[in-house]
Amino acid sequence: MKDQAKIIAALLVGAAAGAALGLLLAPEKGEELRGDIADYVNDLVDKAKNKAQSTADNIKEYGSNAVDSVKSKFSGAVSDADDAIDSVKAKATHYAENGVDSAKSKVKGTANDWNNSIQNA
Repeated sequence: MKDQAKIIAALLVGAAAGAALGLLLAPEKGEELRGDIADYVNDLVDKAKNKAQSTADNIKEYGSNAVDSVKSKFSGAVSDADDAIDSVKAKATHYAENGVDSAKSKVKGTANDWNNSIQNA
């Protein structure tokens, strides 16, 4: 990419130099020649400004798209984390409830066994 940019820059500089030499060597009056050179330079400046503005707009759009992409991925990761937390909470609650029910059942069974033993004694 950098090599292409160098080649394009060299071509533009060469074209500008060729055009300037052509204007300087043309059989025109000095005032007309200076006007032509001024017009040519103004056109080059306008083209450079337009290209710079276009490039700045493209960079701004690319940056905005990159930020939106990162926000989207971050939001998705947060959502996945929230889902995982909810799943763990649900499983923990389920296991805790089953553990409590199992413990209650064992305590009742032991209490009933002791009650039966006491009544039979």
